[in-house]
Amino acid sequence: MSEFYLKVGKSGKKWYILMENLSPKFFEGRSRHTLDEKGRLAIPTRFREVLNQKGDSSLVVTNLNNCLVSFARDDWQKIKDKAVNLPLFDNAANIYLRYFVSGAVECTLKQNRILIPPDLRGLAGLKKEVVLVGHLTRFEIWDKVKWEEEFDRVRETFPEASQSLSNLGI
Repeated sequence: MSEFYLKVGKSGKKWYILMENLSPKFFEGRSRHTLDEKGRLAIPTRFREVLNQKGDSSLVVTNLNNCLVSFARDDWQKIKDKAVNLPLFDNAANIYLRYFVSGAVECTLKQNRILIPPDLRGLAGLKKEVVLVGHLTRFEIWDKVKWEEEFDRVRETFPEASQSLSNLGI
């Protein structure tokens, strides 16, 4: 059976929109992009479609091992919901909060772009050319040169990793 949802336009007119074939969308694929002089990054259409499906118009961006990682707000909220209960005196928890959580910045999409703050760009070593790497519920933002090095590393270790994942049923 098909489902519909109601949308009301600015004029007050009601529209019923068919929700067939609206399976969840994910951040997938790799693509090269260019940061402009102000640090703005164009978000590809397929990634904006993920945000649109979630009813979101911004990303939460934070630092991660040599790159930045971007989440839709509801996916970031799941991380915060877990992090808020971390033990106060656990060293690993404090390192996680100080590095990963404290770096988070909400970046609003404006003209299909986000502005990445200078401190985050510096932490990830982002220059002009970057690569976006989809990870289903998030995507990474890499400096192009660092990404090429990382991709060479993971390509070499993929056979071993894929065997481990195969044992897990993936």
